[in-house]
Amino acid sequence: MADAAIREATYADLEAVPAHLVAEIINGALETHPWPRPRHGRAAKRLGGELYGPFDRGRGGPGGWIFIDEPELRLGANVVIPDLAGWRRERMPVEPDTAFIETPPDWVCEILSPSTSRLDRGPKRRIYAEAGVSHLWLLDPGDGVLEGFALTGRQWLLPGTVQRGEPVSLPPFDAVSFPLDDLFPFDDPAAPTSPET
Repeated sequence: MADAAIREATYADLEAVPAHLVAEIINGALETHPWPRPRHGRAAKRLGGELYGPFDRGRGGPGGWIFIDEPELRLGANVVIPDLAGWRRERMPVEPDTAFIETPPDWVCEILSPSTSRLDRGPKRRIYAEAGVSHLWLLDPGDGVLEGFALTGRQWLLPGTVQRGEPVSLPPFDAVSFPLDDLFPFDDPAAPTSPET
């Protein structure tokens, strides 16, 4: 008896996923996971804030970038939603007129969580390499670690890892550094504590 043919996920499958889940098509399979927790969302928001002024607006930095939070990327047959993505302005000089983007970004950051780490470290990392994304950052707010990968050929190299207490100065955004700890507001040791009773 022949094996049943495996049906590849379609965009209609994505649209049918309930709104409380994030949905992607990865290597032909529909993958879903819950929307991020506050720690994840705040880390992404703060990282975007650190990069926006100097690298997007050119305030105190070189400029030349466009950043988008959670864009829908169509990279070949894959539909992925990174937490943050950036394009050099010369590669995306005009705003896309679609809800999705087919131009691969120059940089992607995935914020790791228990529900996404397997995909972010595995198939999505391979998809980004195959699409020619030059830089990939993996930020783990739980462990307080940022890994900065650079694409060489079709292989990821790890030129730098940053841990709590260290400044972030990783390509392609090494022109301006910032403290990694600033991305974790709930772990701020200087945050006010409740008065003792």
